[in-house]
Amino acid sequence: MTADNALGGRLDDDDYPAYTMGRAAEMLGTTPGFLRAIGEARLITPLRSEGGHRRYSRYQLRIAARARELVDQGTPVEAACRIVILEDQLEEARRINAEIRRAAGRPVESSGEVSG
Repeated sequence: MTADNALGGRLDDDDYPAYTMGRAAEMLGTTPGFLRAIGEARLITPLRSEGGHRRYSRYQLRIAARARELVDQGTPVEAACRIVILEDQLEEARRINAEIRRAAGRPVESSGEVSG
C-alpha cells in the first residue's frame, strides 16, 4: 500500500482521530470548553496525540453535534449527553433485533420498529 492509499483510507475512516480540539470546536460552532464538558460527561473520549492533545473523529463529531443540538434547545449538558447515549443504545438494540429477526426469517419494518 502506498502512502497516499494509506492516508486516503484513514481519511475515509469515521473513527480516525483527524481533528484537533480547535478544529472540532470550529466545525461544530462551539467552544473547546463544550468538547471538554461532553468528554467529562463521558459522551465521547477523544484520542490523544503523542503530544497529549485531544483528537476527534468524524463519528465523535456527529455525536457531539447531536449533544449540541440538545444543549441549544435548553437541555443541560449532562442530560444531553445521557439522552445521546440512550439514543445510541436504542439504535444499536434495534439493529441487533432486526438482524436476529432476519436470521429467523421474521419480517422487519423499515422504520427500525419490528412487527409483532
